[in-house]
Amino acid sequence: MTRFAGLEGVERVQADASARGLDIEVIERPAARSLEEAAELLGIAPADIVKSLVVKRSDDTYVFALVPGGRKISWPKLRALLAVNKLQLPDASLALAATGYERGTITPLGSSIAWPVVADEAIVGRRVSMGAGEHGRSLFVDADALIAALGATVADISDPE
Repeated sequence: MTRFAGLEGVERVQADASARGLDIEVIERPAARSLEEAAELLGIAPADIVKSLVVKRSDDTYVFALVPGGRKISWPKLRALLAVNKLQLPDASLALAATGYERGTITPLGSSIAWPVVADEAIVGRRVSMGAGEHGRSLFVDADALIAALGATVADISDPE
């Protein structure tokens, strides 16, 4: 049985945040065609939009990588941090199976399995927006509170896009 069974999308996110004592704000938002457009619609800087990327290890376990807008995963840095030789972004069906969320909605909050989380050091000290478990929604959260609630590892895992 998966965590938060019977709940879907944003309800799973809210239930997990509540269970962790994490204050989040979920908003509806229109679709955007780019990072810049999304930031403009949300009234924030592109760097304040955090991508929740689910990364597959060779042993078929996963880790969440939280990376700010305008940056991408640095594979050498992330491999070194996790002490592994191989990592990859899974296809959409594997990402859904690993998290219970479709691409574009993925967040560690409410994930069907509580995979470890690594947050890029660039999000520390910011109020950020990220996926909220369903299309057309975003959540806002204090990054430091999110990191603490998830027990995330903070490290330099990104490079400029």
